[in-house]
Amino acid sequence: MKRRFLGPLVVTGIFIFAGSQAAPALAHDTGPTYHQIALISVPGKPLLSFDISIVARSNLSDNEDDRSSEVGERSNQTYYLADRSNNAVDIINAATNTFQTRVAGFVGFTGNNDTSGPNGIVVVADRDELWAGDGNSSVKIIDLRTDSIVKSISTGGTNRADEIAYDPKDKLILVANDAETHPFATLIDTRSRAVVGNIPLDDATNGVEQPVWDPQTHLFYISIPQVGADPADGAVVVIDPKTRSRAGFFPVKNCQPAGLALGPKQHLLLGCSDPTAMQVMNARGGAIVATISQVSGADEVWYNAGDRHYYVAARNNPTGPVLGIIDAETDRWIQNVPTGTNAHSVAANPINNEIFVPLRGMGIGVFHR
Repeated sequence: MKRRFLGPLVVTGIFIFAGSQAAPALAHDTGPTYHQIALISVPGKPLLSFDISIVARSNLSDNEDDRSSEVGERSNQTYYLADRSNNAVDIINAATNTFQTRVAGFVGFTGNNDTSGPNGIVVVADRDELWAGDGNSSVKIIDLRTDSIVKSISTGGTNRADEIAYDPKDKLILVANDAETHPFATLIDTRSRAVVGNIPLDDATNGVEQPVWDPQTHLFYISIPQVGADPADGAVVVIDPKTRSRAGFFPVKNCQPAGLALGPKQHLLLGCSDPTAMQVMNARGGAIVATISQVSGADEVWYNAGDRHYYVAARNNPTGPVLGIIDAETDRWIQNVPTGTNAHSVAANPINNEIFVPLRGMGIGVFHR
């Protein structure tokens, strides 16, 4: 996700801790602890480079408890991973935790984060499509009925199209073109598949990160790690899909926001890549309403409506990479679970509340309590 890239990482050791013996202390000392319960193998090349992952429902199954693994059927508990190692989006049955298939045809890992892909991914459920940013400034559309790329749309840049959000009301995709000399965001109409707007983000001096769409405000919010010369200065930029322009600017201090997740009460969890603390912002006005110091150094963050928890892929947590768990109702930290080198992607299944974290060189870790 971040533009800063130090080259391929060498795994010297990944330790996965299960059960209460090795798990860090909980915010409360009662109840079960989160731990790894499974590891999903990914075929092909070892999973060394990856980006965003999501759990999303499509219209392919009417039964949300569907556990079918028959050819031609798909559970709508589905986990998708941007797998750069295999130049593909991997598709996992999140009900049975089994690999189903992959859709290749992406740039893959080029040795440079700014030109690699796939990157951001989002499911457009009303069209049974998955949209994915690629390393050549294109957005590729996967038809989930045929598991094939059916369209590639140029966003007009030279480097990667990165993270993505979907506005189902206005039928618009927003993608961050974070690696350009002058960063911008692109709006694409999902019906015409045409680019309908470009929003300059020239004040972003260290990339552009996760956008989200808010169904209450009908606005996009996008995290900006750094504004200007001072690394302590970041922001969340508000984009109005109706006017196709910037509609707000919320300054953020000492955070360098990367991931962004919309939770209850119009709260946005900022995935602060700064090692100081996580922050929670009110989407209506930009006030910081909570800081969470027990976990930080985050990349992707996820809100799970099933258990009303935030999950944090904190690869640069000061005490080592962890999966952080936060109560989204109270903005209170619950637990950190050790993960592994560069474990920066996370998503959760709202049906069974299992959490997915890709583990470099191993596969996809499944966590629960």
